[in-house]
Amino acid sequence: MDQETKKYAVQMAFASSIGIAMVLAIFGCLLLGVYLDRKFDSGNVFTVIFLIIGISAGFRNIYVLIKKNFKDEEQIIKSLKSEPHRQRPATKKN
Repeated sequence: MDQETKKYAVQMAFASSIGIAMVLAIFGCLLLGVYLDRKFDSGNVFTVIFLIIGISAGFRNIYVLIKKNFKDEEQIIKSLKSEPHRQRPATKKN
């Protein structure tokens, strides 16, 4: 396997792991909330609470995965900021 194919395979695996982490957190908490609502006959209280917890946990998982896998982004941002900006062409006056 050449380097280019290996790079794309790793990127695809990373992208799928982000989606899986988000979906598992949300639906896992949602199912737990529904189960607790049925067990204690409490309407939709636990469902809403655990859905909010699941959404926040899903976004936290995404944040942790991105933070772990993209450590060198500051160098890229610094190099982009140091590039000279292109000037807009002067407007034509009639």
